[in-house]
Amino acid sequence: TTRADLKTLVISGVKWGGQLMLTTLVENFPGFPEGIQGPDLMTSMRKQAEKFGAEFLDEDLISADFSQKPFKVMVSDKTFQTKSVIIATGADTKWLEVPGEKEKIGRGVSSCAPCDGFFFKNKNVIVVGGGDSAMEEALVLTKFATSVTLVHRKDSFRASEIMQKRVKENPKIKIMYNSEVAEILGQQNVTGVKIKNNQTNQISEMPIDGVFVAIGHIPNTGAFKDIELDDLGFIKVRDHFLTNKEGVFVAGDVHDAHYKQAITAA
Repeated sequence: TTRADLKTLVISGVKWGGQLMLTTLVENFPGFPEGIQGPDLMTSMRKQAEKFGAEFLDEDLISADFSQKPFKVMVSDKTFQTKSVIIATGADTKWLEVPGEKEKIGRGVSSCAPCDGFFFKNKNVIVVGGGDSAMEEALVLTKFATSVTLVHRKDSFRASEIMQKRVKENPKIKIMYNSEVAEILGQQNVTGVKIKNNQTNQISEMPIDGVFVAIGHIPNTGAFKDIELDDLGFIKVRDHFLTNKEGVFVAGDVHDAHYKQAITAA
């Protein structure tokens, strides 16, 4: 937009930069043969946009009114008027919210096997979840890890039959039903987990090198009342980047429940 000589304001949020700010080494973004740290990649992207005149406001969006033009966008005590908006608010990972998790994101705790699986070559990992995304994570990890244990809080999976079949037939994957992660252990990096059996309430310790959380994503769409969403709460996209409102466009993970990769967002 800036190179097209449009005056551009980026409402970037107090915690700007999205999912890549929680990632360590990124190896699958073109142009970085040695890989690049997630926050460094985001800082470079921001500098590139600023070079062409984009203005950044590190405050959170409160609400947006697309009912008439000019559109109104509210941020703390300010209201901006605009002819068009690109929604690129992303999606947040649903985390387990257990002790030891938050500080180990990027240090053995991950939400993306295609991004981080390589770092767990010949190691033992667990995947938490019971849907298709958990099955996919587990199958991807079998290419790298020595063993993968699927931990699920219920006694059956909600994943599609074909995905369950692939998981159950894979000799590298073990399954723990009726189980929940109670705590993630380790000083700097993950060394193990405490697992609670929710039938017996018994807690056991399990040595492990990595924890992959696959219990879903929450798209950041709460501020957009006039925009059509799909069943999962992601923005419905038309023709790659159009929404149901003329003049409101969409990009990235806020409409992508499937790939969730920086390159597809770009």
